[in-house]
Amino acid sequence: MKNPITVSKYVSVLNVPSRNPAADLLSSGLNICMSGSATSCEECLLIHPSCAWCAQERRSLTSRCDLKQNLQKRGCEPRFIEYPRSTISVLQNSPLSTKGSGPAQYDVVQIMPQRISLSLRPGDQTAFSLQVRQVEDYPVDLYYLMDLSLSMKDDLDTIRNLGTKLAEEMGKLTSNFRLGFGSFVDKNMSPFSYTAPKYQENPCNGYKLFPNCVPTFGFRHILSLTDKVDRFNEEVQKQMVSRNRDAPEGGFDAILQAAVCKEEIGWRKEAYHLLVFATDDVPHLALDGRLGGLVQPHDGRCHLNNHNEYSASTKMDYPSLALLGEKLAENNIFLIFAVTKRLYNFTALIPGTTVEILDQDSKNVIQLIIAAYNNIRSKVELTVSDHPEDISLSFTATCQDGKPLPGFRKCADLKIGETVSFDVSVEARGCPPRGTDQTFTIKPVGFKDRLEVAVDYQCDCSCILHIICWVIPKNTKYVQL
Repeated sequence: MKNPITVSKYVSVLNVPSRNPAADLLSSGLNICMSGSATSCEECLLIHPSCAWCAQERRSLTSRCDLKQNLQKRGCEPRFIEYPRSTISVLQNSPLSTKGSGPAQYDVVQIMPQRISLSLRPGDQTAFSLQVRQVEDYPVDLYYLMDLSLSMKDDLDTIRNLGTKLAEEMGKLTSNFRLGFGSFVDKNMSPFSYTAPKYQENPCNGYKLFPNCVPTFGFRHILSLTDKVDRFNEEVQKQMVSRNRDAPEGGFDAILQAAVCKEEIGWRKEAYHLLVFATDDVPHLALDGRLGGLVQPHDGRCHLNNHNEYSASTKMDYPSLALLGEKLAENNIFLIFAVTKRLYNFTALIPGTTVEILDQDSKNVIQLIIAAYNNIRSKVELTVSDHPEDISLSFTATCQDGKPLPGFRKCADLKIGETVSFDVSVEARGCPPRGTDQTFTIKPVGFKDRLEVAVDYQCDCSCILHIICWVIPKNTKYVQL
């Protein structure tokens, strides 16, 4: 591996006066380093980030734990002073791309740097910056997931030629667009569906307004993502509605399968993933399955059988919002709720989701999708995963107007191609067990790009291996190890 590059060359520090822990202590008139009664180098370094330890054999020292400048004044040579500081090294720093499609599509970079290493002394705050850009002409994968319960019949009629029209409009925004299709109703079991024998083949049996429909199903994957939009139209035209018993639908089962069955759906790594969820009613949530005797929680895995149908529909409960959010984030999927009622207040609970109001017959579905896409592309929001408990992070966003926004990790109203930056202050609050190394990830919602951060802790003293690292009682001979 190449030598790490110094942080000062590639990562800007926060635009604020640098912290000087020693100056803070001196201005307060206190010397907490000496008052702490540290009996070892490690204890000394944990008292305060301004404290240093002298490992030199000098009986003239009243305290081995003191401010660095005080130890030097008392004759401790610099090479014997233990005074670690937090440092940052950039390990991978490929430049940002300007365009998402074309020959260099698979080398698209939307965040820099990509990998850094932090070496943290507890209490010693340090900072780094990262930049994010929504590149132009980035590929888009759109999976249309439709509620095919009986109340959506007029919507199905409307979208039978959706593929052609949607591809034309999306072609104005990206030169690389693919479209897929899936449908859902609900669990084919009581009390969610009609289970009497006469309803098994035709749950609309005896329903005067619409006497014929297909058997109830949970989720059915119909068309993998493709650039052949005629295939989309053909498959949609083959579909027929079904019927369930209660008002809520099994849409969350379907969303989760569409998110985690990556190979079956055909999600590309180098593309925006849009999952359009079209329905006219609220979904069942976790624990609702217990009404039908389903006590096994959803396992978050793909369960499509050879017929591309959800095989665990009548075996597991509905997924929870937390599980749904986790899997959408894990697979970089933007979820667009296209709903006929303002009942979906999930955007605050599931990052990367938007809600658009669908006309009763879905006539506005194309405008809705374009509006949602433009909304998604106009903002950048950072998330942190695998955040170590003993590390504190604080963010400052600098958006298109160039003004720092402390406490913010989101920029909105962006134009495609604009670059925004985020300053991240990081501080270790303590020392984990010896030998512990941590990693965490910072990434924009819905992006495949991420910043991987490796962390080690400066909690051990190098003097342990060769010289005095603890206080030895008077009248005891010093021993060099």
